[in-house]
Amino acid sequence: MRWPDFLNLRRLEGRIVALFLALLLAVQCISLLLLNQGIDRNARASVREELASGERVFDQLLRQDAEQRGLVANLLQADFGLRRALAEGITGDELTNTLQDVFTNLSERGEASFIGYADERLRLVTATDPLARLVAPLLPGLTLEDVSARQSHLVLLKGKAYQVVVAKLRAAGLGGWVFMGFELRQEQLKELQRIAHIQGVLLARVDGRWQVLSSVMDPATHAALMASLPGGLGDDPLTLHLTLGEEQYQARLQRLDHAGDSSQTMASLLLRSVDEARAPYRQLQWSLLGLSLAGVAAFALGAVLTARRISGPVKWLAHEAQRLGRGDYEQPVARPSGDEIGDLAEAFETMRVGIREREEQVNRLAFWDPLTDLPNREQFSQALTRRISDSEDRFALVMLNLDRFKHVNDVLGRAFGDRLLRAVAERLQRLLKDQARLIARLSGDEFVLMVEGAGATRAESVCHRIQRDFEKALTIDDQTVDLSAGLGIALYPQHGRDMSVLMSRAELAMHAAKRSQSGFQIYAPSMDAASQESLSLISELRQAIENHELRLYLQPKVDLATQRIGGAEALVRWQHPVRGLVPPMDFIPFAEQTGFIRQITSWMLRASAEAWLSLHRQGLALPISVNLSTRDLMDQDLPIKIADLAGGVPPSALCLEITESAIMDDPQRALQTLEQLHALGFKLSIDDFGTGYSSLAYLKQLSVDELKIDRSFVMGMEKDLDDAKIVRSTIELAHNLGLRVVAEGLETGKAWTLLEMLGCDQAQGYFLARPMPSDQFGAWLRDWEPPDLGDAVANTVLAGL
Repeated sequence: MRWPDFLNLRRLEGRIVALFLALLLAVQCISLLLLNQGIDRNARASVREELASGERVFDQLLRQDAEQRGLVANLLQADFGLRRALAEGITGDELTNTLQDVFTNLSERGEASFIGYADERLRLVTATDPLARLVAPLLPGLTLEDVSARQSHLVLLKGKAYQVVVAKLRAAGLGGWVFMGFELRQEQLKELQRIAHIQGVLLARVDGRWQVLSSVMDPATHAALMASLPGGLGDDPLTLHLTLGEEQYQARLQRLDHAGDSSQTMASLLLRSVDEARAPYRQLQWSLLGLSLAGVAAFALGAVLTARRISGPVKWLAHEAQRLGRGDYEQPVARPSGDEIGDLAEAFETMRVGIREREEQVNRLAFWDPLTDLPNREQFSQALTRRISDSEDRFALVMLNLDRFKHVNDVLGRAFGDRLLRAVAERLQRLLKDQARLIARLSGDEFVLMVEGAGATRAESVCHRIQRDFEKALTIDDQTVDLSAGLGIALYPQHGRDMSVLMSRAELAMHAAKRSQSGFQIYAPSMDAASQESLSLISELRQAIENHELRLYLQPKVDLATQRIGGAEALVRWQHPVRGLVPPMDFIPFAEQTGFIRQITSWMLRASAEAWLSLHRQGLALPISVNLSTRDLMDQDLPIKIADLAGGVPPSALCLEITESAIMDDPQRALQTLEQLHALGFKLSIDDFGTGYSSLAYLKQLSVDELKIDRSFVMGMEKDLDDAKIVRSTIELAHNLGLRVVAEGLETGKAWTLLEMLGCDQAQGYFLARPMPSDQFGAWLRDWEPPDLGDAVANTVLAGL
């Protein structure tokens, strides 16, 4: 069974109702608790005052009884028979019998427990009860000097309390003392209960134990009452809190003065029921409890209604959010009210519009090339997959890659290259709008198109048409660019029935066309063998270090100001036992992809250190620059490894070159690694500076010593004013940051002179020397002489700077 939302604590309604009711119940409970404590405190204070008043009433009742019982003494004094017997001087048994008759008569009329007569010397003459003989020894303390007065005393005799009245008798010159004892039973206690609603108990403490003399309470409670009494009692009254049965009492225990043995204590215990005192407030408590329950019910109803007013729009907004989560962004989110819920709905509407716009943008970025507005690789792959699954009809896949596009980017800039790609896309769309079902840009300068129903002949016709169109030069901003491209063809289903297989084989054919410069080629199985050859080259590279097939080459650097060799750059070559000398571009990219570049870097560091030591022994030691790859820079243990590999060589002997793009892959980690290398004393250089996009923001933070200008700017600066400006600005920037500048691509004497006049510190290139084996570098260095440059700067771009 599903609980209502306002009873489910996992729902908003339930939490709101529970919170409101919990707060209200807490307040009500605290109020009732404080009220109950106040009532209890007031009731006990009232009981305490009633007990004090009851004690005074009890004393007054005892005095009244004493006065009434004193009247019996007056009757005794007025008794004619007693007076006559005393006046006639009767003595002996006759006097005793006479007094006995008189006392017995008075005892019956006055309800006295005993009456006795003592002569003037306080010697007992006669009495109505043997108890009087126990009182006789106390008479010296019970009589007064004033013979006209009467006195009442409490006396404890044989476990009972008596009120003893003593009076002086005079008769014809003879006299004595008459004393009467009245047992204290329940009359005074009952009268106290009637007047003050206080229950009383008359107690005696004999031999260290309390015992009840008289009481108006239920005898069944006496045992519990005795157990609750204290062991001793002082002169001041004690207030006790007792529980008898299920009822709470407050009691006042007071010592009573009495004549007799001082080791015995007589006391009065007055009790008042606290529960009875609270009774008048009970109706108030029930009324308040009823009001509290009614308030809780009303509050619960209000909380449920409020929770529903809040949760209703929230549920509606949750439904709208689920709709948006399902991707339905068409229907707007209406504003239900003008309060905060309405503000939230308006925020949802703003979010809906924003998400829809961003989703459209993301969808476009995910499936469309933002530069050319052509489908991208992902959209083309999905369309090609659907086409293969929907139909078995043949089609041709043509992959196109522009020639020399990197050179265009390097010389004319990336912005120009982007405009070139847009122009190529427009030309392909216009040229093949009736033949190609789908044209897409895969990446960089690589395009692909699908020609429906095409076999080898029609695909070749399409490629011929593209080549003829590309023979027309492209003009952008008065800059003419000759277009050419390599095209690869893969046919469905001959060359594959899977999207990835077709794409890879079209790419293989495209690379084969570029290598052979044939314009276009159709995929052939032999092209896979070439790929296998590349894979075997990678596997053989792993054994090249162990078989000592790698060779260290050095290319010198010249200090332009002094025209002296100031250093060299270390380069690696692979002397393959079968293939011969393998250039770096044939194996370094594969090493980067597989991570084997780290082993090559380690070999380069060891070989460079050995080359420096060899030059040092010849007195020709120069700093040697070693390139670090992106994977090297991401290695957190790189500083320790370099320090170990360069053992025996001072850190200043090696300059570590890091490409600008490697730094920008992870600037924070690169910055940390470079800081550690700099702390070890190694010189650091940024290679290919100017080919990145964002490194200037980090350049000031990098602990580098040198900056190398990319060859693409140096080689074109003699004829291109923009390249010359870039070189000059880069030199000024580096010098302002305290860095040394090295220019790559020194190919002519004019470039030498121009770099020297622009303030460049060092340069390297084929004009100075090609890379040479490290064991030949010493001999070359001893024989090298600066070239005669003459007036090499004539007719250069220098005048335009």
